[in-house]
Amino acid sequence: MDDIVRQAMAKWPNVPDCYGWLGLDSRGQWWMRDDKTQALGTFQSGLPGAKGSLLRHEKLIDFIQRNYEDDEKGCWYFQNGPQRVYIELETTPHVWRLSDDFEVRSQTGSVVNAVKCLQDEAGRAYLVTSMGLGLVHTLDVERLANALELGLWPLMECVSSELPSLYGYVTSPQVNMLAQKQA
Repeated sequence: MDDIVRQAMAKWPNVPDCYGWLGLDSRGQWWMRDDKTQALGTFQSGLPGAKGSLLRHEKLIDFIQRNYEDDEKGCWYFQNGPQRVYIELETTPHVWRLSDDFEVRSQTGSVVNAVKCLQDEAGRAYLVTSMGLGLVHTLDVERLANALELGLWPLMECVSSELPSLYGYVTSPQVNMLAQKQA
């Protein structure tokens, strides 16, 4: 976490959390979601326009990625100064990229060690790593197949709808928060 973020948190400790305004897609891209976009549907819905606007500002993306963490409930957020901006996940909290020598790197740039590979009912591939579960980027599926042929990781079948509870993450903190308020 950036020092300037820690300082802002100390200066303003009671800033309310923000929900629904930022999303991470299955290709590791960040999306801004204003009120109008959120009214179109959930980030995960696949409805036209519901993802929002793709972020392209490299310094903002780098700032988000340096300050991307999860809380005790498995909700992922970006610590924006004193405010937690909770992230809507299209699939998983990480999207893995594989290099030609099978190094595994998160969308945030962190290098991790993979321990196993999962394949779901739709053929999507995931890696379980030292940092948690993540989807393998579609452009790297051929590299993953080569790694599996070499026996680098065991391959197991999975059911995508079970992954959040099995690996302790929440795809929609906003829906989760609203459900808790109603309970």
